[in-house]
Amino acid sequence: MSLTLDFARELQGATPTDAWKLIADHALDIFSEPLDEANPVRDMNRRESLLGDVDLFLATAGWDLWRDFHSVFFRNADSLAEWWAKQDGGCAILVLDALSLRELPWLMTNVAERGYKVHEHGVRGSEIPPETTPFAKALGFASRSSLYNNQAGSSHRLPGARTESLECAWEDAASQITSDPRWLLWHAWPDNRVHDLAKHGKGLQELISEVQQELNSDGFWLLIEKLTQGRRLLITSDHGYAASGLFPDINDKDQISHLKEHFKAGRSAPDDGKASPWIPPIDLVLDGHHGRHRHVLGRRKWKVSGGHPTLSHGGLTVLEVLVPFLEISRTENQ
Repeated sequence: MSLTLDFARELQGATPTDAWKLIADHALDIFSEPLDEANPVRDMNRRESLLGDVDLFLATAGWDLWRDFHSVFFRNADSLAEWWAKQDGGCAILVLDALSLRELPWLMTNVAERGYKVHEHGVRGSEIPPETTPFAKALGFASRSSLYNNQAGSSHRLPGARTESLECAWEDAASQITSDPRWLLWHAWPDNRVHDLAKHGKGLQELISEVQQELNSDGFWLLIEKLTQGRRLLITSDHGYAASGLFPDINDKDQISHLKEHFKAGRSAPDDGKASPWIPPIDLVLDGHHGRHRHVLGRRKWKVSGGHPTLSHGGLTVLEVLVPFLEISRTENQ
């Protein structure tokens, strides 16, 4: 079990700021370990299990910590804007949509093997709800698509950026990187595959195989090479995702009815003003920078027509709301 008695007591006695730092450091430790390339599915399932006790704590004894998440933990959008403002020379941000901490082992291994220097290897918080458009708006963009073909304008938080939003092969993306000194590229992978594979029933198992292939590919690292040509690069994400196919089913009929009514097969929804009657709650209504929304709390799923998605985001689990923050450069550009 990952959540030892000492760790649980430390979380319970900590301030919200310290508690979220402990949780983030713990998650980063779990997903920074070298990967078992021979059996990555088993390895990732092991890591999911190690973090499961933390999600259970946050859905039971520590559920109130979610109310403090945005006020005490680093919002990724704020961190990116601050990082951007501090860069004197060339810089670039690569947002891989729905990139989670699960993908860090492949990134870290290749960064080392391909000769890049790591300047920061950390964790930041997604927007609440952990969805694409809230993150885009937090950066001052109307949506992800507004970055397409450098049409984002100038009224955003990354001044001087040449912007692009793509959903194409890595080699094709690399060919579109110009010599402009400041770049923001938002790529739809792996989110496009998260949604595609969520319907197939295998979910995480299939996605891990694809992630291994993509993040080890020469095409992906050609894109990284182009983005780091005269630039410091930050690789990050708008939100993570939940391996909801691995979550336990709820059996209480009233709770199932409640979740179906409010969420259908999703994990977040606009608030309708109806309070959840359970303590600890099974869902939480949170006021945030993007209005008032209701979110599924913790690792739980319920039966819906057509089958529950095996991969999803929008709810309140660690791997939905914590995202990688990886700053690298070519060794010759240190």
